[in-house]
Amino acid sequence: MTHFDFSEQLIAIVKRDVAPALGCTEPISLALAAAIARYHLASEPLQIQAKVSPNLMKNGMGVTVPGTGMVGLPIAATIGALAGDHQAGLEVLKKIQPEDVSRAKQMLDQHQVSVDIANVDAPLYAEALLLGDSGWVKVCIQDSHTNIVLIEKNGEILFEQALQAVEIEDDSAFFNQLNAEDIYQFAMTAPLDKISFIAESAKLNSALSKEGLEKEYGLHIGRTLKKQISLGLMSDDLLSKIVIETTSASDARMGGALLPAMSNSGSGNQGIAATMPSVIVARFVQANDEQLIRALFLSHTIAIYIHSKLPKLSALCAVTTAAMGSAAGMAYLLKGNFHTVSQAICSMIGDISGVLCDGAANSCAMKVSTGVSSAYKAVLMALDNSRVTGNEGIVEHSVDKSIHNLCAIATKSMVYTDRQIIEIMSTKGQDC
Repeated sequence: MTHFDFSEQLIAIVKRDVAPALGCTEPISLALAAAIARYHLASEPLQIQAKVSPNLMKNGMGVTVPGTGMVGLPIAATIGALAGDHQAGLEVLKKIQPEDVSRAKQMLDQHQVSVDIANVDAPLYAEALLLGDSGWVKVCIQDSHTNIVLIEKNGEILFEQALQAVEIEDDSAFFNQLNAEDIYQFAMTAPLDKISFIAESAKLNSALSKEGLEKEYGLHIGRTLKKQISLGLMSDDLLSKIVIETTSASDARMGGALLPAMSNSGSGNQGIAATMPSVIVARFVQANDEQLIRALFLSHTIAIYIHSKLPKLSALCAVTTAAMGSAAGMAYLLKGNFHTVSQAICSMIGDISGVLCDGAANSCAMKVSTGVSSAYKAVLMALDNSRVTGNEGIVEHSVDKSIHNLCAIATKSMVYTDRQIIEIMSTKGQDC
């Protein structure tokens, strides 16, 4: 297959899946549903009743909602209903003010808000029911963080997707026609003006990284590691820079910074992991603008390619697969070829396959640091023509078969792991 066969569709997918997002995308999805419901309610909400899928509940329980200083889905639904911009997609909370947060806290204190688990099969589902003096409005989002499937007001259907249209277009059929080398060759040869939009990911995620290093967000892992350099416990080398600057962006994002991340496949942390390592290596090797753009496009597209073979939400931490994209970008910048890229991804599958997603939280920054550390280590091995071989574990000689094996585990056997994780999280004692 030549790049002329798929170039327009591939670029369209990357443009769609690499998008700005303010805050963790699962609670933001519920905030968006609530904001849209408030717009149609046309009056102040007196009560908010929200329901979400088990996976969305898992990914929303421990997340700081931007601009609120509070954690969890109830504040996301409330601030979305009171001050969300219903037209802003994943940046729904970009205009909230301190007085909006005060009003939201008052609603929560008066027990006017509830969030429960919905009895649905969809891994990604958010429903917001707002009740006010003028009646009620219900908005449902499903399958994708901004995919509205129902708007209902006082029993009247204002909008509804036909049943066969509820499923978001499945990209897996498209990507099944491609392999990793097709993507690599396209990233190397595509007209620069067609892919230069990806440079915005460097701008947004670098700003988050700077914010995370300047202030103590979340677990402030990036700041903590940076302190160790002055104490002599870490060296100020390229690996440290990759880990610290990438992780600090995740610290800020998960800690509630009012700055957007450039997301990948619906996740800000995946976008950060697919962006920052290439930005840092490009700076180190003094790459020009074209080289950075091609590295970023390669990184983000490989991340999307792998994620297309995974469920939307699962027990596998997709930051690790996004970091496989960053391994490709770094390998290119460090003068590697596709053989180097494929070796690095195979080694990562042999290294960090099976890292669990136990919900979005400040601790996600730890997994970001683990993912990008593995990526850099795997790239250095590949540059020395060393890799985890096809004779070991789930890794095969082919990078595409190795990716398939990893994603098959996430799609099949880890479904049971996901149920166990959700059960543990929903029954933890308050002392945790």
